[in-house]
Amino acid sequence: MVDGVTRFPFDDVPPGYRALADGHGLEGPDGTRLLYARPAATAAPDATTVPDVTATPEAAASPAGPYDIVLIDPLDRPERIGLLRRAGLVADGTQVVAVGLDHRVRSEEELSRRLALWGVRAVPDGTTLDTALAVPPASQAPAQPRRTLLLGGSRSGKSAEAELRLAADPYVTYVATGSRGEGDGEWAARVRAHRERRPAHWATVETTDLAGTIRAATTPLLVDGLGTWLAAVFDECGAWDGDRAPVAARCDELVAAWRGTTQRIVAVSDEVGMGVVPATASGRAFRDELGRLNERLADESEYVALVIAGRPVRL
Repeated sequence: MVDGVTRFPFDDVPPGYRALADGHGLEGPDGTRLLYARPAATAAPDATTVPDVTATPEAAASPAGPYDIVLIDPLDRPERIGLLRRAGLVADGTQVVAVGLDHRVRSEEELSRRLALWGVRAVPDGTTLDTALAVPPASQAPAQPRRTLLLGGSRSGKSAEAELRLAADPYVTYVATGSRGEGDGEWAARVRAHRERRPAHWATVETTDLAGTIRAATTPLLVDGLGTWLAAVFDECGAWDGDRAPVAARCDELVAAWRGTTQRIVAVSDEVGMGVVPATASGRAFRDELGRLNERLADESEYVALVIAGRPVRL
């Protein structure tokens, strides 16, 4: 119920009110606006749009600017929040309020953590939301760390955690440092699974010039991952059985770029300190170099976590 005079869906509104977004949004006599972002499962399956407003996010926009209140189920494809921000429908002063919360997340603590990452707040059932009491941006979305390093073993969930941390950002560049898996069906399947899981509106850059990419970044970056990057650098420098000084120089360059970044960056890396000792000298050299790189980047990071069985443990 809005203002005690009209109910959702807003398809038959009283004088002075205006329905927006095919009846999912409402503008009041004072110009304040509310949007209910319907669940993605009830909308068109086009993943490149915001299915919970109209055909495209731009179709829900108006010269009035962003909505004052947005009601959304944040656990149902949280990247929709990023799309709403990208379209200008959610701004710093917008109250983004969670609806439809249930037991899809393992605990209240984990739910609170995710909502804080996405700039969403939860309120008890029956709460009256007042646009005049808009949540200040600083308390709605606590400042996120500029540099985040996520370590973990194979299949630990570290990549999924990295994606979760940036899911609600309007612009993200995914930096893929590994090969596409040509000639290796199993690796190609992994790459495909990662690609299909990522939000469709994210940009993707495939490169081993990681330091240059960080220095030139104009959006938050997700780097996945440092282990494949270092392996590619070993290949490029012929360092498996040769001079490894060029590898050390590339690592120095990366650490300097990481230290000086002006954009948020989340990087995924393999934790190499808990596995078996490699049987070859080149394998041991790679393990040692990656371990040193992880340690150096951790020293320059505001947030570092070890991801185990899908759960991040802050270090």
